[in-house]
Parts: sequence; structure tokens; C-alpha cells
Amino acid sequence: MVAYVFQKIAKAGKVAGVDSFAPTKAREWYRNTAKSLGDVNPSRLIADKDSLTSTLSIGKMYLFHYDPKHKKTLPYYDTFPLIFPIEMYSDGFLGINLHYISPLLRAKLMDALYTTINNKNNDDTTSLQLSYDILKSASQFKLFQPCLKRYLFSHVKSRYFYIPPNQWDVSIMLPTERFVGAEKSRVFKESQRR
Repeated sequence: MVAYVFQKIAKAGKVAGVDSFAPTKAREWYRNTAKSLGDVNPSRLIADKDSLTSTLSIGKMYLFHYDPKHKKTLPYYDTFPLIFPIEMYSDGFLGINLHYISPLLRAKLMDALYTTINNKNNDDTTSLQLSYDILKSASQFKLFQPCLKRYLFSHVKSRYFYIPPNQWDVSIMLPTERFVGAEKSRVFKESQRR
């Protein structure tokens, strides 16, 4: 199932010779290509059994289906968060949900987050070295603030769709956010004001 998004973009990148680009140019190419895809169904993505996991690791990227405990009192919420977990708890975790900011700001935040990467392998050994203290201590990460969300394991409604590092730049641009209670344009505007 995932082939319809990630593999399609990877093939187009190979044809375009993206591998020969400088890393920042390659990232830009993948981001622009992902933006042009239009609507992407997150339910189809998380149906890919090969990429599903029941466990999370700090500094890795995941997409999952979520039903918030306090949804009746929230002005809006995202039912398909795209997150980097940064702290684990016995009943859940704290994560950065990139969907709360516009694609342009996601790219800027992602560029800042790349400065914390543990290696350049771009494989399953690669992760961001994140913690709340690291994020709040550097102005380069200030865009994370409206994205910081607490998730309860009991309200996660799917397994976690693991997104490997070589697909992070595509993932941040895919329109997989599913907000309830507000249009995404309102969410982006309010997040930017914060």
C-alpha cells in the first residue's frame, strides 16, 4: 500500500537524479514533490502491515490513528498525528506533532531538528536526539511549541506506522493531517501566532 506514495516519489527521484544533489537540494526536491501529490489517505498508509509496529522509539517518526480523551473540550485535534516522540511515560508519551504547523514551517523545523541527528546513515539506526529540555533551550527549535502534544496509549486506535529517515522529508509534506473541530488553515494560523 505504501508504494502508492513513498515508492512513487523514490522512483521519480531516481529518474531525476536526486541522489547526485547536495543534501539540502535533495530534501527540497522531495518536499516539493510530496506537496504536489494532493490528498493522501492516512488510513491507507497505516494499513501497510510491513511498516506497522506496537512500540515507539524516541527520535523516530510515526503516523497513527488517535482519539483524544478530552476531545469534547478541545477546540480542535488531529486524528492522524505525525510525530517524533520525545519523552515516554507509563501511560503514554510526549511528542512533536508536525501537523500543527504549515508545510513551510514543518520544513523549517525539520531542518533545525536535523541538527540533532545521531548519524548520517539515513536508515533504521538513524534518529533525532531529542528531549523537551533540548527543544526549549535553543531558539532554532522554537517552532516546536504549538506541536508539542501528550498522547495516551489507551487512546491510540491503531498500531504505529513507522516512517524511515529516508522518507521524513516526503512525510512532512504529505497532507495526512485530519483535524476535527477546525480547518487546517485555522490551526496553522493559530499555531503561527503562538
